[in-house]
Amino acid sequence: MTSTQHAAHGPLGGVIVATALPYREDAAAPAGLAVDYDRYAEHCQWLVDNGCRGVGPNGSLGEYSSLTDEERRKVARTAIEAVGGRGTVIVGVHGVGSHQAKHWAEVAAEDGADGVLCLPPTVYRANRGEILAHFEAVASVGLPVMVYNNPIDTKVDLTPDLVAEIAQLDNVAAIKEFSGDVRRVLEIKEQAPGLEIVSGADDVVLESLLMGATGWFAGFPNVFPAESARLYELATTGQLAAARALYEPLVAAFRWDSRTEFVQAIKLGMEQVGRFGGPCRPPRGPLSPVLRAGVEADMARAIAALAQRSL
Repeated sequence: MTSTQHAAHGPLGGVIVATALPYREDAAAPAGLAVDYDRYAEHCQWLVDNGCRGVGPNGSLGEYSSLTDEERRKVARTAIEAVGGRGTVIVGVHGVGSHQAKHWAEVAAEDGADGVLCLPPTVYRANRGEILAHFEAVASVGLPVMVYNNPIDTKVDLTPDLVAEIAQLDNVAAIKEFSGDVRRVLEIKEQAPGLEIVSGADDVVLESLLMGATGWFAGFPNVFPAESARLYELATTGQLAAARALYEPLVAAFRWDSRTEFVQAIKLGMEQVGRFGGPCRPPRGPLSPVLRAGVEADMARAIAALAQRSL
């Protein structure tokens, strides 16, 4: 990781990879798939070795909602132990209510996480007061909190004015912005100037970084970690032409990060570059033939473009 990359972000910034979770076949495990902790530890190490600042276990990409409580805690511990101090670990603590999310934040603190990522209540469309109470409970644990705005999946939109109010809570340090609207970056900077803004959608990452985001909580760096770290560095050090030249061939693949089948797509992308992706646990099933062909085509173009750059 370069010194310029360190200088460009705050405590929860840089390239943090929302890690995909590998499984192995086991008839005794839920849906016949057991978490492969050894392979997961190696993956976390590989991401940091390739220039990413850290990892984010137990996010949506990590299929946290398909895990048992025991598995969920062990996944986070595995990431923390694997990265060891060489990188940042921001643990997903999403829960249907504040007491569940606070519990997972307490567990993350006990296990040595550097921070937590938290959605609003995940089961229903919470109102403003409920949202504030939710984040207040999580922030009371004491770890730095990255608030996660994903109105597509949660049906709750953390608008810039609401984000500014949440930012007044002690220990709220950053927001992962996944609305897809890059105008939000400047709006949040204006209304919550002390809050770190992290791009959450891979297919608007360059635009977000150029508008002042200082982090990227990312999916496709599971596939392209070194290239993603380089893209972040170019964008945050003013090398726009070089950043665009790297970004444009990748963005068709990156768009899968914002689609319903993003977990399956990223795992397939990992397979195409020689990594292990593997299956997902239900409710996520395999890609349809049409979607699989689409991922493969977009990935093939990205891989070919990167190969051409290296010649």
